[in-house]
Amino acid sequence: MNVRMGLIRQQPGWSHETFSRYWLEQHGPLAARVPGLAAYWQNVVQERLQRGIDYARGPWDVDGFSQLTLEAAGAKERPFAEGALARRLIDDEQHFLGGLHIVEAEPVEVIRPDPQQRPTLLKRMSILRRRPDLDEAGFRREWRVHADLVRAMPGVAGYRQNVVVARERVKGRPCGYDELPIDGIVELWFESTATLEAAFGSPEGRRTMAHAKTFLAEITAFLVTERRIV
Repeated sequence: MNVRMGLIRQQPGWSHETFSRYWLEQHGPLAARVPGLAAYWQNVVQERLQRGIDYARGPWDVDGFSQLTLEAAGAKERPFAEGALARRLIDDEQHFLGGLHIVEAEPVEVIRPDPQQRPTLLKRMSILRRRPDLDEAGFRREWRVHADLVRAMPGVAGYRQNVVVARERVKGRPCGYDELPIDGIVELWFESTATLEAAFGSPEGRRTMAHAKTFLAEITAFLVTERRIV
């Protein structure tokens, strides 16, 4: 099942704490009512540093990532675009968000984080843009190669690739690549920031990043706190 991911900005003038609490306590329960929702995670950004990597950072600046997975039957009903609940969600988003882009992605679980350890792990999410001399097929091919390199890195507790297949720069309005040039979103889990930096500083990590430069133009990294709503 594909995952619907929101790249969100908090409302200007709101504190980070107010935004985070509202998203969890008010908007979360509302979005959890979407028919056919199989999973819903909120990822609140805590840090905007390129920890462990020396790489061009993209223009993206978000305060959170939402991840919603629909059962196949529910996905056909357009629950985010039609009906009273969809209208309530949009009204609420306009109340507490200052910006929202949507991507639909195919998730590829390379290293599954241990469910028991996951609540204590550090999570990093990164937005990827491919090199301009590479097409979508070439990006997918090289990212598959990249998965094996990441798998060999020490200390990686979890790794998921989300390959973007559809985009909405404005929610509900499909757009082309040039309007929202995001090719993938990475999820990585580590025990700590020290483990993260050691992983990328290892010989395996240096080989991984050398390969990244052959197919990626930008990596925009964020440390997040993840919260499961559904």
